[in-house]
Amino acid sequence: MIHSASRSVVADAQRLVVKVGSSLVTNEGRGLDHDRLALWSAQIAKLTTLGKEIVLVSSGAIAEGISRLGWSRRPAALNELQAAAAVGQMGLIEAYERSFRVHGLHTAQILLTHADLADRERYLNARSTLRTLLELKVIPIINENDTVTTEEIKVGDNDTLSALVANLIEADALIILTDQRGLYSADPRKHPDAEFIHEAVAGTANLEAMAGGAGSSVGTGGMLTKILAAKRAARSGAHTVIVSGREDDVLARLGAGEALGTQLLARNEPLAARRQWLADHLQVRGRLKLDDGAVRALREQGKSLLPIGVAEVVGDFHRGEVVACIDGDGRDIARGLVNYGADEARRIARHPSSQIASLLGYMDEAELIHRDNLVLL
Repeated sequence: MIHSASRSVVADAQRLVVKVGSSLVTNEGRGLDHDRLALWSAQIAKLTTLGKEIVLVSSGAIAEGISRLGWSRRPAALNELQAAAAVGQMGLIEAYERSFRVHGLHTAQILLTHADLADRERYLNARSTLRTLLELKVIPIINENDTVTTEEIKVGDNDTLSALVANLIEADALIILTDQRGLYSADPRKHPDAEFIHEAVAGTANLEAMAGGAGSSVGTGGMLTKILAAKRAARSGAHTVIVSGREDDVLARLGAGEALGTQLLARNEPLAARRQWLADHLQVRGRLKLDDGAVRALREQGKSLLPIGVAEVVGDFHRGEVVACIDGDGRDIARGLVNYGADEARRIARHPSSQIASLLGYMDEAELIHRDNLVLL
């Protein structure tokens, strides 16, 4: 792990995703902080003059709705959360539109759910729309569509959503603005001697152990969601910067090359577009528990998944749906498009491919998941 950084990765990035958390946008839940929105808009405008393309992922709709409705606390009921989102989204986008207009920039509102990204055609449509907006010098402002989301279709938090968007548009860098300076080796509120992490490689195993729980009562994401978002963004080659949104002129300083916050670097080669889409599935239709031999074949040899390597089939899924491959300890190791439905998969599991026809009465494919339709995590 590297603990010092001399130059911000944002300086060399051409396409950026900037994520702003609820506590920053709404001044810890007390309604929209219009002054701060104006400052960020000015800084983003400055970055665009340097030729950078910016997508803004902003929390705050539910918190702003709660404030507008005069509620004293965040409701637990889904229908009330959806109502708050519907009310708050109006104020949030209106405020951004007004702030960016001062700098001669147009904005566009994009509301997404996980279902929009899980469907291949809708995924490609969303990518095409966002790329077109960037070509037109428009600032897309993205939020989860909380007015319609349920557990089955939601992303869950805007840290994860920002990483999915970074993957979607193949961004060079993701900036997560938060109410913390960045990542420490332990929670600095409990451990005064905690060491600040200036730079590390995204996905490094011990980073997740360092991350604490949610630090704010307004938002839904803590430092762990940011660490996992950086890991996800790195799959498409995007570096991540986790930095305090309360730093003066933070975006402009990052764009000028100043190393602020924690930089989590992408070291691996970006996944091909189809594999990236597979890796971005948060919800899967089922799980295939693999034996040790199958895990090695996938990880070390780049093989397809054969039925004989499947120890257990969990869930109800159809041919062509995305399933997770897990090891004996329940850890996710891969995602893939399955060639057989759940009932058929159970019948051929633990059997060699040569027996598929006799077990099912037919054979579509020799593999349960072909390696071309599989991505390692």
